[in-house]
Amino acid sequence: MSKVYVFDHPLIQHKLTYIRDKSTGTKEFRELVDEVAALMAFEITRDLPLRDVTVETPVGPAPSKKIAGKKLGLVPILRAGLGMVDGILKLIPAAKVGHVGLYRDPETLKPVEYYVKLPNDVHEREFIVIDPMLATGGSAVEAINSLKNRGAVNIKLMCLIAAPEGVDVVKEAHPDVDIYLAAMDEKLNEKGYIVPGLGDAGDRLFGTK
Repeated sequence: MSKVYVFDHPLIQHKLTYIRDKSTGTKEFRELVDEVAALMAFEITRDLPLRDVTVETPVGPAPSKKIAGKKLGLVPILRAGLGMVDGILKLIPAAKVGHVGLYRDPETLKPVEYYVKLPNDVHEREFIVIDPMLATGGSAVEAINSLKNRGAVNIKLMCLIAAPEGVDVVKEAHPDVDIYLAAMDEKLNEKGYIVPGLGDAGDRLFGTK
């Protein structure tokens, strides 16, 4: 069964407070999301395997470590997921970036895939699916489906804030996908918004209504 990790690092929690604040403007909101994404990436990559190497310092040989194993891929769910990518790339500049675009069908209210672009070597990569909000869970489930349908086998989900309902939906649909959060909130309201949440992440990132 998938595991859920809620990061309690003081810097993540401090910055998340300002991200939630409705008085935080677009520029500062973007910068804070960028910073928290980098801090979360630091935590999510804690268990990456290492291999032994030797490098020459100006003084002599030094036993050292390099990351071994699978290469990393970042997959933001359009559009709000884009706001977290740059922060992660600052920490992991060699990661490849794919994209998954989804829209909500007005009749069924279910997410429908309209765009997917992934690195060619899907089988060789560990993917981190990125979306600031995990609300109903529908978009995350469909995005993970999109990756699995194209051969991805090692997937993690990274979100700023989640509702318990969305977490349960993802765990049921994808029990092999671990979930990484900065906060687990109280619930969803009747409109499907996370309470207390932070509002619409896409609108706050891009200055739209």
